[in-house]
This record gives sequence, structure tokens and C-alpha cells, in this order.
Amino acid sequence: MIEDALAWAGDVLGAPVVAHERLDGGLTSTMLALRDSSGDESVLRLMTEEPWRTHGVELTTREHVAQLALAGTDVPAPITLGLDAEGAAAGVAAHLMSRLPGAPLGTVDDAALQAMADLLATIHAVRPAAPFRTFQSWAWEAKWVVPGWTQHPDSWRRAFDLLAAPAPAYEPTFLHRDFGHRNLLWTGDTITGVVDWVETSTGPAWLDAAHAASNLAVGFGNDLAAAFVECWAVTSGTDPQAHWLVMDAVGYLPPPGKSPMFGDPAQLARLDSWLDRLVRSLS
Repeated sequence: MIEDALAWAGDVLGAPVVAHERLDGGLTSTMLALRDSSGDESVLRLMTEEPWRTHGVELTTREHVAQLALAGTDVPAPITLGLDAEGAAAGVAAHLMSRLPGAPLGTVDDAALQAMADLLATIHAVRPAAPFRTFQSWAWEAKWVVPGWTQHPDSWRRAFDLLAAPAPAYEPTFLHRDFGHRNLLWTGDTITGVVDWVETSTGPAWLDAAHAASNLAVGFGNDLAAAFVECWAVTSGTDPQAHWLVMDAVGYLPPPGKSPMFGDPAQLARLDSWLDRLVRSLS
């Protein structure tokens, strides 16, 4: 599969691929950094992981269209170079794109939080020619089961009750939909890339902010997550919206019969603490 995909990429690039390496991350996909015979670098996404592989046509096509929409904007997104959504070359959906400079941050400080908020505002200012799909909640009702590892079962029950109520009205906004520190590349103190556009959607701006906060909570703890929520509230000029913050946190619960997406108990504990903090803020 890999060799066939590399041959396809070489054809698209007009120069054979002479070196490749697997990039870190890639929950949904195999992500390969490529170098062709001209010395240029690119990135190849192969939708190898289920259940995303089953939806590879939709996901890679959406990322391709999103990158087309972002071309020429102030958002530092990759440039789409080639799409094999049907997987004719490698047997799985494939998307070839430019490689951006920078690397993810190992730690996040207040300046990074402000840079994240500023970038999110830039993303939300994009007006694509045609709207993307309405966002999908990742906190579907089948997940509304109090997890066995929680120290705050009542908070999860209150969260489920909140989500059972009608969602608040919102202004439809262009969303990254998987925005967070893990999908940002930095050069020094500047964000030089935002990647992973397969979930691009239309929805409430606070849902993007909520996902960034959840990721910060799981990765670093409540204080940074809460600081980002405050930062986004100031940057966007809007008050925090509990429904979307809670929805995103609940979305990290596994589907029935599945294991949690985090294998590290410390990450689960931080998610548990974040959800509890969000729910307590409603009192």
C-alpha cells in the first residue's frame, strides 16, 4: 500500500519520492512526510484507521475542499496538491498536501493561548463560497453513560441533562472543528501551520473554542483550559457558552463497548476534573 501511494504521489508531484518518514500523531490516518527528487517536501495522508477509513472518501474530500477555500486567506493551512478519495492508488483514501514549517509546542503559556485565540478568530472570519456541512456532535446520546473511572458521577449526570435540553441558538460560523494545540505548528512564538481539516464544518464559534479547551485540559490540566476559555471570551467579545463546552468534554467518552480514547489514567483524570469544573460553573 505505501509503495503504491508513494508512486501516486510522485506522479502528482512530477518528481519521484526519494524519502519518506511517518509523522507523529495521526489518530485517524497514516501521515507521511515526503521528499521528492527535486528536494521539495510534502505530506501524504492515508486514511488507514477505522472507523475513519470507512469514511475516507468524505473526510479526504472535505479536507481538500477546505484547503482550497483557505488558499489566499490569512490562515496558515496546507495547500492541497492531489486527492485520491476513492483509494484507486493505495487502496485507501489519500490526500497529498504541502508541508508547513514548524512543530507542535511541548508546553503552552499565556502568549501561546493568545496566539491560539487570535488564529481561531482568523479562521472564523473565513467565508467559503459554499457552506460546509453542519457540525456533528461527538457527544451522541449512546455515550451518556457515567464512566466507571470518574470521581464525579453527579457532574456527568448533570452534563447529560444539559445536553438533553435544546441547544442554544448560534450564528453559523466556519469551523476547523478539531482545533487545538495538537494541530498547530509553531516556529518560535509564531503559529506557522494549522493542520487536519477533515472535520471542517459550519457551527457555533464556541464549539471550536471548547475543543481547544478540552484538549488543553486533557494535556495540561484545568488551569490552562480555563485560561483559554477566558482568553477566547475576550478575543471574541462573547460570553462562555456552557452547552458547547460541556458537549465537547462529553464527546471524549467512548461509544458503548469501546475503550476510552486515552490509555493514560492521568489524562482521564484530567478530563474528569475538567467536566466537573464546567458543570460546577453552572451552579
